[in-house]
Amino acid sequence: MATIRDVAKRAGVAPITVSRVINNSGYVSQETRKRVEAAIAELHYVPNSLARSLRFKRTHTLALVLTDITNPFWTTAARGVEDAARENGFNLILCNTDEDEKREAEYVRVLLERQVDGFLLVPACGDNRSIMLLQGQSIPFVVLDRHIPGVRVDTVRGDSFGGAFELTTHLIRLGHRRIAMLSGPPHVSTAESRVSGYRRALIYHNVPVDEDLILYGEYKEASGRDLARRALSLQPPVTALFAANNFIAIGALQTLREAGIRVPQDMALVSIDDIPQASAIYPFLTVAVQPAYEMGAIATRLLLSRLSEQSDHGPLEIVLPMTIILRESCGQHLSSA
Repeated sequence: MATIRDVAKRAGVAPITVSRVINNSGYVSQETRKRVEAAIAELHYVPNSLARSLRFKRTHTLALVLTDITNPFWTTAARGVEDAARENGFNLILCNTDEDEKREAEYVRVLLERQVDGFLLVPACGDNRSIMLLQGQSIPFVVLDRHIPGVRVDTVRGDSFGGAFELTTHLIRLGHRRIAMLSGPPHVSTAESRVSGYRRALIYHNVPVDEDLILYGEYKEASGRDLARRALSLQPPVTALFAANNFIAIGALQTLREAGIRVPQDMALVSIDDIPQASAIYPFLTVAVQPAYEMGAIATRLLLSRLSEQSDHGPLEIVLPMTIILRESCGQHLSSA
């Protein structure tokens, strides 16, 4: 295998000149550059990228630590991250925490040891240990889809509050007053924001807020099934279910079908985040959709701007609007019939 000294000897130059050509640093005449490039091609020389990365303190690798890769929202966001990274010459390491803060902390420690250049992080809960660790190591990072109170960090997230407000308002305009909120974990900022948007819509439209209608669980199908069963036991009966994410919605729909409750004839159902087109219930569900791909790509470009030191402004919080897509499950066609 050829070395940099072999290339230098073939081109008739010093090894430092070969290094300048490879790294495009320092002055090298066009004639000398051509000789060096020809020698590299003749000898099939491959630069030692690991040595270069250690010398320049760059591995050209980013880490994406997210909570649930099985969720289509995160699959799409990860594609946005990967595409933006590759466009800029960076590789991506993806880690899935299953919303486990201990696993998250372990991944962060391992990735730091591997000297990744920067992190895109979806915190598993309200615990800021991983964020404090990254800040302590002075590693650039961007938080995805979470709001971290009291901590100044770069953040790219969807407008959970606004999306919940609009979906709840839509149900109220259809005549619903007993709307059960099937929420995610109370310590996760997206769940808190969606509950806040739901509450604000009720207050704005002079509908009493019944705390018994706000049910907390997890962003999983099994939790959606359980939350829906709890909602169905409430008195007076609820007429609409608001699922805080798509997995909760799928679980809730399973419970409703098992109970013989028709959607939307007997119960309206809406959700944050869409269902994949391959799903048997697409395009049935009324949803507030976050721009998942754009979220991933924008967060990655923000991180890369920090790495390149082209961005000297303070921490940014970029909030992306949700899009309401009206379909059958809200019962709109029934009210307009």
